[in-house]
Amino acid sequence: MKLWRRLALVPSLFCALASPSFGQDVESRLKTLEDTVRAQQQKIEEQQRLIGDLKSSPGEASAPGAAGTAARPTPGDSGQAATPRPEGASSKVTGIFGGSAMTNPYLSLIVNTFLYDSNLKQAALDSRTIPGFTNVPPETGKGFNLESAELFIFAPVDPYLNLYANLPVTEDGVELEEAYFVTSSLPAGLQIKGGKFKSGFGRINAQHPHAWDFVDAPLNYRAFMGPEGMGGEKGVQLTWIPDLPVYLQLGVEGLQGENDHLFGAGAKDGPHAFTVFAKTSMEIGESGTILFGPSYAWGKANLPTVADDATFTGDTDLFGFEMVYKWKPSRDRGFTLQSEYLYRKQTGDLRTGDPADPASTVDPLTREQDGIYAQGLYQIGRWRIGARYDVLDLFKKDVLLSGLQQDLGKQPWRATGALEFNPSEFTRVRLQYTRDESSRDGKANNEMYLQMLLGIGAHAAHSF
Repeated sequence: MKLWRRLALVPSLFCALASPSFGQDVESRLKTLEDTVRAQQQKIEEQQRLIGDLKSSPGEASAPGAAGTAARPTPGDSGQAATPRPEGASSKVTGIFGGSAMTNPYLSLIVNTFLYDSNLKQAALDSRTIPGFTNVPPETGKGFNLESAELFIFAPVDPYLNLYANLPVTEDGVELEEAYFVTSSLPAGLQIKGGKFKSGFGRINAQHPHAWDFVDAPLNYRAFMGPEGMGGEKGVQLTWIPDLPVYLQLGVEGLQGENDHLFGAGAKDGPHAFTVFAKTSMEIGESGTILFGPSYAWGKANLPTVADDATFTGDTDLFGFEMVYKWKPSRDRGFTLQSEYLYRKQTGDLRTGDPADPASTVDPLTREQDGIYAQGLYQIGRWRIGARYDVLDLFKKDVLLSGLQQDLGKQPWRATGALEFNPSEFTRVRLQYTRDESSRDGKANNEMYLQMLLGIGAHAAHSF
């Protein structure tokens, strides 16, 4: 185009810009842009509120974790110490039927693997029981072990229910450890959980192994409930958090009673185990929080774990008291002190041999035994160092067979030290040493663990 023609377009351009129609068009476009920005800002705020709600329920995230809210798995505690919150209490989304952002469930996978060594031979480890408590030895083998790869699934079902599932995958196959619903809209601080879940009895019992502060469970848990506590029990749980100046949770459970250290599936048709518990928490200073409370479980028992070639039938009562103190002045610094005391009483009959064999014998058996562990962990940066002491037969060690006290040997105890490093929120490496003298024979089992925990995906946060 020639120069004079281009210059001739300039007056026309000025006229167009000055015309009322052009001004109205610009104004309309600006209004449209403002409306779009405002709508996007509202959507961002709604999503931020949703994220905040999910992060705050039911507690703060730590370690590749257990049931609660949707959050990334974090091996170390973060932030200030916090008062516990009820599970699933603050989910305010409509779920898959309402077309909300939560139409897809949160999925995560947590791998728990470790290297194990001991001064004892594998044959000695495979027969190492706790006489008078349990005839079930640990299943740990020397060398490399894959504890499990745990698949967690969580999502709101609707405005009233959340759904959780935990499926550990081991070399033996897939297990349905937990699959349960939790209400999210009941009034007056009430909440119902139903399905297959870990009982609220005690402290460690409700946690998954990857959330523990040490590789294995305390000695009193192994002796009274098995290597993973009560495990997943089918039943229903009702909890109540009254409106008080301090946190208080009261709970009651009706369970099928399949744990073979406390009750046993064959003890009675239908549900035959029950628990009640109370947990209270309060802040101590600006950075400290303490949680404590009693638990009680009772029910009918039919157990093959008392002694070899013998079955116990009768009643079980288990009392517990837990205490946890957390000092958390910052994300990178903290101290946790934790302890649980357990007392068990079982009264009934011990049948030795096959019931169909006339030579089998039945003797009255009463066991009143107790045990405690105490542990402390100090965190600085990405490192944590901890120690734990476990002991049984602390105050009660009565094992009466046909009215006669049984001499079972030395007092069982263990001492453990651990050092762990958390390279990120999704990885934990732990080195642990344990001196175990729980077999009553005076032989020490000096154990070494090198554990690695890896978590991927969105995961529910741990409780306090």
